[in-house]
Amino acid sequence: MNILFIMYDQLRFDYLSCAGHPHLHTPNFDRVAGMGVRFTNAYVQSPICGGSRMCFYTGRYASSHGAQWNGFPLRVGEMTMGDHLRSSGMDCWLIGKTHMKADAAGMARLGLSADSVIGARQAECGFDTWIRDDGLWGYGPDGFYDEKRSPYNEYLKSQGYQSQNPWADFANAGVDGEEIASGWIFKNADKPANIAEEHSETPWLTSKTIEFMETRDKETPWMAHVSYIKPHWPYIVPAPYHNMYDARHVPPAKRHAIEQDDPHPVFGAYQGNKIAQAFQKEEVRQKVIPAYMGLIKQCDDQLGRLLTYLEDSGRLKDTMIVLTSDHGDYLGDHWLGEKDLFHDASAKIPMIIFDPRPAADPTRGTACDALVESIDLAATFVDAAGGKVPDHIIEGHSLIPWLHGQQPDWRSYAISEYDYSATPQAVKLGLGPRDARLFMVFDGRFKLMHAEGGFRPMLFDLKTDPDEFIDLAKSDRHQAEIDRLYGQLAKWGRRMSQRVTKSDEDIKAMRGRSLRRGILPFLADGTEVDAELLSKYRGTVTGKTVTRSDED
Repeated sequence: MNILFIMYDQLRFDYLSCAGHPHLHTPNFDRVAGMGVRFTNAYVQSPICGGSRMCFYTGRYASSHGAQWNGFPLRVGEMTMGDHLRSSGMDCWLIGKTHMKADAAGMARLGLSADSVIGARQAECGFDTWIRDDGLWGYGPDGFYDEKRSPYNEYLKSQGYQSQNPWADFANAGVDGEEIASGWIFKNADKPANIAEEHSETPWLTSKTIEFMETRDKETPWMAHVSYIKPHWPYIVPAPYHNMYDARHVPPAKRHAIEQDDPHPVFGAYQGNKIAQAFQKEEVRQKVIPAYMGLIKQCDDQLGRLLTYLEDSGRLKDTMIVLTSDHGDYLGDHWLGEKDLFHDASAKIPMIIFDPRPAADPTRGTACDALVESIDLAATFVDAAGGKVPDHIIEGHSLIPWLHGQQPDWRSYAISEYDYSATPQAVKLGLGPRDARLFMVFDGRFKLMHAEGGFRPMLFDLKTDPDEFIDLAKSDRHQAEIDRLYGQLAKWGRRMSQRVTKSDEDIKAMRGRSLRRGILPFLADGTEVDAELLSKYRGTVTGKTVTRSDED
């Protein structure tokens, strides 16, 4: 069986018709949901691109792997799903974005060249790379934001888009008279991107994915991580998607004045940043959200291309399909934009899995409300590849039992972390890097946010307050729930996360090994040695001396 692991960047869990969106029709996402299982309570382990993706790829929590912010290198030697899958005989390929930064200093210390196979995999988050394009090709006085070569920019130049940076000047910009209308500016979001739709980013990556699948033989199973940059900003999309939706389709913002009344200091700092202030303007939401919906509609149509290819080529029957996102998008909810905090708009993600094997037949077209974490996918893939999940390294749990209609013993809470030490909010709050950290623990009803730095927590009851408006931690009436959730967070904090070179089975096998190899210290008279073990020596124990027969 092969695995098509598709990730969309910044796709909200509720912006799909199968998740109940009232206006956005996504028949191809819905088709996969009808073929498989839609997990309705899936959470990322960090609501930021780089940190979240490193959790997906390693199967480990952000504080376990340490690459918690965009541009924080993933330390050399950290095992990823590529390492685990190859040991089970499955290739592991990247097509698109990772947002991973290599640990160049670590590689140099170990003498690993990026030109070697092992070095290239270390530099590409454990993947073999079909094509990598992280998708943000901003250009300023100091050069490109991303210093790597852009395959997509080179493709655009080959198609006749004449510019030093056609990504910015065509794919992510419209036209206003004789001027370029940059997609960075929200007022331009309703303009069509100045590019033929088939040349835009999402169709381009779909074509690359089909090219990849056409080259695969049927003997070697593969996992392909197809990672789209959209619907991540810049919020601009080519015709005909630019005007499929308008102000009639923009839902009211999920925000309440009570959220601005003495907010938690971290929450208040984020409400005051530039992106939040922009999305607090209704005219911005009216421009941006229709474009965001158009980008999702284009993603759905391109998913249809992939499904058609799989069906026509006969590969649908032996390819697992996974649809998910690295985090959500506030879009003005809670007086915020972007992601960063732990409200469902940010930390909850879509997750849909189609398992083609007959064992999954009983669950087709169902929804599962188990508390799922993004790190569960690494374990799921190892399980699907026929391997044994190394649970001393991978901290997630395989979802295969849920897909096959079983009721596994499951987690009672989900965890997410956020290191905002590199942000202006940390500076505004006067925090040092080690104090600018947040933790979420969610038990399916109550959601606690803990903030380092001496701040009080936040608490929401999603049963009575599903929109997460009322911060119950402003009073002491819910201290019992706060204490209980802090107990769960403390239990999680005591997890065994760094003993990655020895499994529990390895350790159990070590017990008594010294005795079996003739190391018998601290004996008073020799009777302390197990008689059965002693008999295997076929010798005598007298005082401090052990004599073994020559044949042993």
